[in-house]
Amino acid sequence: MFGDMMGMMNKLKETQKKVEETKDRLNHVLVDEQSSDGKLKVTLTANRTIKSIAIDDELLQDKEMLEDYLILTMNKAIEKATRVNEAELAAVAKDGMPNIPGLDMFK
Repeated sequence: MFGDMMGMMNKLKETQKKVEETKDRLNHVLVDEQSSDGKLKVTLTANRTIKSIAIDDELLQDKEMLEDYLILTMNKAIEKATRVNEAELAAVAKDGMPNIPGLDMFK
């Protein structure tokens, strides 16, 4: 029994380390998003850190339009980055979970 418990604890520690490594790796995974007309382009990391924003000169003439573009495009980029982030971390967590009878967290 204690051998199984120690094995599970070691597996959990290993999984925790892999999750941290995945988080670090996601700092280098870039997610690009742009407005439907291409006038605003945003790049984020999969950890949702903004890396770059490119704005067409036309948008600089209209503050309200620029704000609308930023909100819409940033929200789409954040959603996309979140999906990538969650999928990567879930895959690592699922692979590293010990087999505990009756605990099927990732079906």
